Amino acid sequence: MSLRISAMSVLPPVRKDRVIAHLPQCFRKEAAFHTKEDFNNKVKTACQEQRTGTVGRFKISKVIVVGDLAVGKTCLINRFCKDAFDKNYKATIGVDFEMERFEVLGVPFSLQLWDTAGQERFKCIASTYYRGAQIVIIAFDVTDIASLDHVRQWLEDALKENDPTAVQLFIVGTKKDLSSPAQYSQIEQDALKLAQEITAEYWAVSSLTGENVKEFFFRVASLAFETNVLAELEKSGPRQIGGIVRINSTPSNVNASTKKKQPNCCQ
Repeated sequence: MSLRISAMSVLPPVRKDRVIAHLPQCFRKEAAFHTKEDFNNKVKTACQEQRTGTVGRFKISKVIVVGDLAVGKTCLINRFCKDAFDKNYKATIGVDFEMERFEVLGVPFSLQLWDTAGQERFKCIASTYYRGAQIVIIAFDVTDIASLDHVRQWLEDALKENDPTAVQLFIVGTKKDLSSPAQYSQIEQDALKLAQEITAEYWAVSSLTGENVKEFFFRVASLAFETNVLAELEKSGPRQIGGIVRINSTPSNVNASTKKKQPNCCQ
C-alpha cells in the first residue's frame, strides 16, 4: 500500500485542462509546420491501441525559451504553467525550469520548459542548458522591432548545441496587448517572412490577457508528441507490428529485438 501511495504522489493525474484529444490548429497558415486538421494516422492508431513505444517510460520533450532581455519569456511560461502574471519585472538569472504534464491522445507526455536569461552576461551560463532540446521557442516583443531582428542570432546560438534537423522552431511575438493594430500588422508581416525563411512556426500572444497562450503551448506539446511517436515508430524495427510499436511487449520479445538492433546510446 505504501508503494502505491508513493507512486501516486510522484505522478498525480494529469489536470483536466491539460488533456489534448485533437490537434490544435496553427496560428497563421503562412508560417506553420503543417496545416493538417488532425494528428498523423499512424500516431492516432498507435495511441488507440496503446502501442506508442513508451515501454517502461514516459515521453518527455525538452523546450528552451530564448530571446532578448525583457521580451516576456518568464511571463509567457508563468501564464501557462501558473495562470499568473507578475507586473513587477524580474530578470532571470541563468536559467529557470518548469515541468508541464499533458495527456495527448490518452498517452502521458511532458514538456520540460527551460526559461533562459536574455542578459548578455548570463549567456554563457544559459547556453549550457540548450543542449538536447527538441523544441526551440524564440520570443520577441511585438512593440520592439530590434528584438525581432535579433531572432537569427538567438537561433544560431541555440543550434550550436543541437542538431538543426532534429529541432522544431517557434517564433513567438509577445505583448500583443500593447501593440496597436497598425503597428502589429507591420511587424507580423516581418515576423511571418522570417519564420518562413528559417522554417519556424509563428505565433503572437499576450501573457497579460492570456490571449493565445494556452493554444500556443498545446500546439507545441502536440507537435512535439507527434514527432516523438513517429520517431519511435520509425526506429522500432523488429518490435514493429503493422507499422505500430507494441507497448505491452513481453520481456522475451523486447530482449530479442534488442539483440537484433542495439541502440547507439552514446551519441
